[in-house]
Amino acid sequence: QVQLVESGGGVVEAGGSLRLSCTPARRTFTRNVMGWFRQAPGKEREFVAVIGWDTGVTNYADSVKGRFTIERDNAKNTLYLQMNSLKPEDTAIYYCAGGIARAWPVKATNDYAYWGQGTQVTVSS
Repeated sequence: QVQLVESGGGVVEAGGSLRLSCTPARRTFTRNVMGWFRQAPGKEREFVAVIGWDTGVTNYADSVKGRFTIERDNAKNTLYLQMNSLKPEDTAIYYCAGGIARAWPVKATNDYAYWGQGTQVTVSS
């Protein structure tokens, strides 16, 4: 089973920035998309952003468009989420995920086979 490891979460004031990273514990695994999801207390896990691993094509949730950027470094086998202009409503556990996409964009949690344990992001007002 592939394990993904997230890092970079923390506490930041509203308007601040954080950069999340995600790397697989195993060097290679098969996937053509990787994404970020988040889950706030009492809410369902929701889609944040996705990137085609080979194409670099991206797609974002409306709530983060223009503020968040999903990137990947193929050489380092690392996924990133640059989060700017953070708001208190961005507070959640953020998860990275990987999978094989048969359509685009891939926004449903059950489209992803591999998940990390999550990293907490807290934005204070």
